[in-house]
Amino acid sequence: MESLAECYRTHASLVRSYLRRLVPPADIDDMTQVVFLEFWQSRHRYDPARSLEAWLLGIARKRAVDHLRARRPVTVPLEAVGEPTGEDGRADSDGLARRDLVHRALAELPAAQRQAIELAYYGQLTQREISERLRVPLGTVKARTARGLQRLSGLLEPA
Repeated sequence: MESLAECYRTHASLVRSYLRRLVPPADIDDMTQVVFLEFWQSRHRYDPARSLEAWLLGIARKRAVDHLRARRPVTVPLEAVGEPTGEDGRADSDGLARRDLVHRALAELPAAQRQAIELAYYGQLTQREISERLRVPLGTVKARTARGLQRLSGLLEPA
């Protein structure tokens, strides 16, 4: 058993380094233990005329492949997938174009107005929450939002 501990102290970092390229980081320690357990259980098959490091890495590769094959692929439940956005299941190009237009128009607003609108619509904050977050009076948030929306409306009107 002492020879196993010595082998582990000497070669565990090599095995871990090799496994880093093959398995997820969370599985490296467990896989290292599996490799050394197999090493110990099959030590009678080891040929001392050959490289111990190569033998250990061979075991590591085989166990890593077994481990990856046994993992279940990540799937998304159908309930989590939304309905297709377009009638044909593809994204509605008009909607994407409109979203791009809105983003460009927002970029043209003064920073304070843009920030108030983004926090309200994208951050889904109330005007009171925006006031607290920005540390400005509620009336200031209301004015910035109203002015920003009015200017945004003008920027988005068809020419």
